[in-house]
Amino acid sequence: MSSDYALPSSTPLERDARLVSTDHKVAPSEIAIGVVIGRTSEFFDFFTYGIASVLVFPKVFFPFVDPLRATLYAFAVFALAFIARPIGSAIFMAVDRRYGRGVKLTIALFLLGGSTAAISFLPNYAHLGAASIVLLAAFRIGQGLALGGAWDGLASLLALNAPENRRGWYAMMPQLGAPLGFMLASALFSFFLVNLTSEDFLDWGWRYPFYVAFAINVVALFARLRLVGTEEFSALLKKQELSAVPVLEVIRVHGRHIMIGAFVPLASFALFHLVTVFPISWITLFTQRSAGEFLMVQFAGALIAAGAIVASGLIADQIGRRTLVGISAALIGVFALGSIIAPILFGDSEIGQTIYVVVGFGLLGLSYGQTAGAVSSNFDNRYRYTGSALTSDLAWLVGAGFAPLVALSLSSRFGLAWVGVYLLSGAVATLSALALNKRFMREA
Repeated sequence: MSSDYALPSSTPLERDARLVSTDHKVAPSEIAIGVVIGRTSEFFDFFTYGIASVLVFPKVFFPFVDPLRATLYAFAVFALAFIARPIGSAIFMAVDRRYGRGVKLTIALFLLGGSTAAISFLPNYAHLGAASIVLLAAFRIGQGLALGGAWDGLASLLALNAPENRRGWYAMMPQLGAPLGFMLASALFSFFLVNLTSEDFLDWGWRYPFYVAFAINVVALFARLRLVGTEEFSALLKKQELSAVPVLEVIRVHGRHIMIGAFVPLASFALFHLVTVFPISWITLFTQRSAGEFLMVQFAGALIAAGAIVASGLIADQIGRRTLVGISAALIGVFALGSIIAPILFGDSEIGQTIYVVVGFGLLGLSYGQTAGAVSSNFDNRYRYTGSALTSDLAWLVGAGFAPLVALSLSSRFGLAWVGVYLLSGAVATLSALALNKRFMREA
């Protein structure tokens, strides 16, 4: 191997991996597979915890308060990962610079899978008292730190290796991990809910999806490490296209882009939890509908979201990513207005609830499909990797981290119409951010 690829940040293991990989040129389609596997594993962990925050944690860890307050407490713990995520990015960027991306990803994914699996072994409140809640919060923070470190730059690598007229198509591929991860998590929980008694489910059934998470993360780790060791990846590192730079330096150079960029996907990220985690809480607390059956309705919605994500790639290549993100935000605004005007649509009517889920997931797929391109397209090459990670972290924190908590608080106190108001604010934020920076969505 030429010394051109013996980068200062490379570890001996990474250099050995490149020796093995230099005779194999990776096509964009192969990169896409690795990216989808990685994102699916992350979102499986994400949704496993999110669903359990509604169906399990209120009863297992917060039995000392009423069901509504218990669910709000569980959602507060849920938000901790989003607070920890930017901190994780800063820590793991330093690990990346010192020890290499392979070491960073290995630590991050083992921390993610380990934290998720550890939750499955937690004793309940009846056995451990307040310590069980402290441990739950600690492992949730561990998930957040790991998600910050799991940013691998593969989405940017995919975009930079994609044909120029297919950037929208390849930009949507990493986003498929969200519906795939949700489908896997919802199917597992639905299976146990339908086939176990309530006592067995709360005793041991809910723990199984958390066990599965560790195995999935190991598979994802090997898929991603194989790509990190490729000639294309090392060449991009050499050109400083995907190199980790100090966080403070990125903020100094691109602080404005980071702040505006965090608001560009706000409509999509707010909708993200308002069709996934929040509806399960409303169904469980305020209706007689079976949670297991409703999860399968959401499974079907996630299939629609996956199709809409694919469609977003085709549309974006025709009209541009910026235009599609703007149109999607406007459609989400219309959807939010409909929720304000006719909140009964989601109330007690099972047909209305199903329509809400189907339409919401369709809009989510259309808007979420191009958020990866929105995050990365406004940074100079040197700052693209770190800047994209920080922007994504802040977008998730502002747009999604507290969405279930806020939505349930508002709807339980003032009615479902306020969920529409909350979602409408996200649509307005996205359109305002796009207006503030018309060049933000220029083609990467």
